[in-house]
Amino acid sequence: MNNIFEQNYQVSKSDRESIIGNKSLLIWFTGLSGSGKSTIANLVELELHKLNIITYTLDGDNIRHGISKDLTFSENDRNENIRRIAEVSKLFVDAGVVTFAAFVSPYLKDRENIKDIVGAQNFVEVYVNTSIEECERRDVKGLYKKARAGEIKNMTGIDAPYEPPIHPDIEIVTEKMTIEKSVKQIVKYIKNKITLKNE
Repeated sequence: MNNIFEQNYQVSKSDRESIIGNKSLLIWFTGLSGSGKSTIANLVELELHKLNIITYTLDGDNIRHGISKDLTFSENDRNENIRRIAEVSKLFVDAGVVTFAAFVSPYLKDRENIKDIVGAQNFVEVYVNTSIEECERRDVKGLYKKARAGEIKNMTGIDAPYEPPIHPDIEIVTEKMTIEKSVKQIVKYIKNKITLKNE
């Protein structure tokens, strides 16, 4: 590491944002598997796309097929997975892209680390609050059934913990809010955050 030096370039994040026309952020969706994180993130991204805002979504399953395909679901590997995603997200945000990340990310310390990596001013935490009972009822991937049968180990909410956010920027209680209302609330919040001051 002694021979590695950080390079600083003349084109800054704010320079890129001025061309794009809005600020960039990382919107991090956390919640149990099956809570609706990816569904909501996808719909929010679609609404911003309609407004000609440049976006990109990083999804847990997709990342596990590529950048983190060497990792297991142990606590240490989960920590490393989230660290990698945070670093990738930092690059996207620096490039001026409004970035979405939909990950269970069950540990408070990991989510605090994400905020430290990308910068608190660039980080929005969305807690998709869905009960374990509802997630099991949906069980769109069949993961809970396998976990209950002992076929999957370290399943968050079953034999591994989930630590809910203490002060999320946005909390979506999916059993009390429609998807449409949830998306509208998040889009409104993001639009206010990414508007350039001179607009």
